[in-house]
Amino acid sequence: MRPLRTCIAAALTAAALGATLGATPSAGAAGPLPARMADTGAGSQLITAQAPRASSTSGTVTWWDRRPDGRWVKAGSAPARFGAKGLVAGTKRKQGTNTTPAGLYRLPFAFGNKAAPGGTSVTYRRVRSTSWWCQDNKSRSYNRWTQPRPADCRAAESEHLADYGTQYAYALVIGFNYDRPVRGRGAGIFLHVNGRAATAGCVSVPRDDMRRIMTWARPGRAPHIAIGTSGGATAITKY
Repeated sequence: MRPLRTCIAAALTAAALGATLGATPSAGAAGPLPARMADTGAGSQLITAQAPRASSTSGTVTWWDRRPDGRWVKAGSAPARFGAKGLVAGTKRKQGTNTTPAGLYRLPFAFGNKAAPGGTSVTYRRVRSTSWWCQDNKSRSYNRWTQPRPADCRAAESEHLADYGTQYAYALVIGFNYDRPVRGRGAGIFLHVNGRAATAGCVSVPRDDMRRIMTWARPGRAPHIAIGTSGGATAITKY
């Protein structure tokens, strides 16, 4: 018979080994979120907008830098808001549903009712009284900034950007349905400043955080935004 002390030590060792083998690796152990994604846009800057589940209206926006050695490092994060009806795959989205399109998108340019924050290097368009975002499915300018609004773009089917002084104080255009617009899929999806509650499909963050993102983004580093959930069909790691 082995001494009691030896038996106890052996039992503790076996228990520890079993716990190790049965443990599920944490997200941190698997690396930062961008390192676990299928695609990050081939640039060295990435914004992730992640919600717990598809029905969520809130989550977290994080912006990341990829170092020369390939490692992704968090540059900042902020609480985020999504569409009032949650998130849906961008390829399945329908206009007017108040859903945020999940997917990976480029960021064509920025705009705002306020002057660009000092240090902003992305292309920035200042909103004027004649600035509109056309959402008219019948218009040739569908899902485009227009200034002035063209005759074939009905005001009732578009956003007069100057009317949203709070939300569009600063904004980044999210390239959803932008390069080859599909009518009826949706238009005018932005990363912008928080309003009073959930959005109509955009992603929003507090004003100071939006300013930080504006000055952080560098066009030469090809920044993209990935939108998705922690798991399921719209998991952010799939994009």
